[in-house]
Amino acid sequence: MKLFYTSLLFLGVFSLSSCGNSSEEKKIDSTPAVSVTVSSVAAENNTPFLTASGKIEAANSATLSTRMMGFVDKVHVNVGDKVSKGQLLVSINNSDLSAKQAQTSAGITEAQAAFNNAEKDYQRFQNLFAENSASQKELDDQRARFEMARARLEGARQMKNEVQSQFAYVNLRAPFNGVITNKYIEAGYMANPGEPLLSVEGPGNFEVTASVPESEISKIKSGTEVQVIVKSSDKILPATVTEVSTSAKNTGGQFLVKVVLDKTDASILSGMYATVQFPIEKKRDVTAILVPAEALVKRGQLTGIYTVSESNTAILRWLRLGRTFGDNVEVLSGLAADENYIISSEGKLFNGAKITIKQ
Repeated sequence: MKLFYTSLLFLGVFSLSSCGNSSEEKKIDSTPAVSVTVSSVAAENNTPFLTASGKIEAANSATLSTRMMGFVDKVHVNVGDKVSKGQLLVSINNSDLSAKQAQTSAGITEAQAAFNNAEKDYQRFQNLFAENSASQKELDDQRARFEMARARLEGARQMKNEVQSQFAYVNLRAPFNGVITNKYIEAGYMANPGEPLLSVEGPGNFEVTASVPESEISKIKSGTEVQVIVKSSDKILPATVTEVSTSAKNTGGQFLVKVVLDKTDASILSGMYATVQFPIEKKRDVTAILVPAEALVKRGQLTGIYTVSESNTAILRWLRLGRTFGDNVEVLSGLAADENYIISSEGKLFNGAKITIKQ
């Protein structure tokens, strides 16, 4: 009888456990699938020549700052103003510097008087020594006083030169003919040493700094004529390689190549994106796998993309990316050709989420 009740109790617990698992499975199965739009990876070879992306910058540019701390009295220019070399741009309050200049002037006057007196005494003792009316020690003492007075006078004059040089940092002037491109400060603000105040660019001359992978950098030489494609206007401009980096230590494995654009009437502004096309033929068997940048998912320093599994679930795949071509990004590893990936979704995606593909 005891065995009978024990069996009934075991069957009851098993049945409850089975019911719980069944309800849990039904709960998982009832999760709505996320509707997504997918695309297939296409391996493309955009151009038979080596290309690298970069940004257009003014060849002659400067960011002005001061070595003196003080309140800005007046900013004499605005963004877009044309300026000439030597033109006054920013005035910083220099009352402290003016007081220091007055002190140095007074110091020079005092040192000059002491020097004149020491010089007369030294000449007098030279005459007395020649007449055997003064000892050698007395003459040496006067010579020492004369040399010290001369050193103090020279020190006072150098102090004045230092103060005069500091005035160049409270009255900032244009280093060359150009255009004001940025203004970081207004009248009444406190200017700190090294803080950017204005940016000036020389018009007409532009350059592009492009990043080239290590597999291709050895083929690029200084003086090579290249073509620069301005993305915003699709214009192709001639340019020349002027600098080729020999180290990628601080650039993430990419070597920097600087090209200078030939003078042109094309409408170009600093900061525009461009593609540099080098006259170096690509290997025919090398193709680029491109995906739209909007489909990428960022998690801290990692970048991935959602792909579609055989059971219609979202799988997050981590990628290693390369260059950027307009709105597309090159995938170096992590995604194969003709593989489906998710472009957009109508709900929140996560790794393993059920999906339905829009037709």
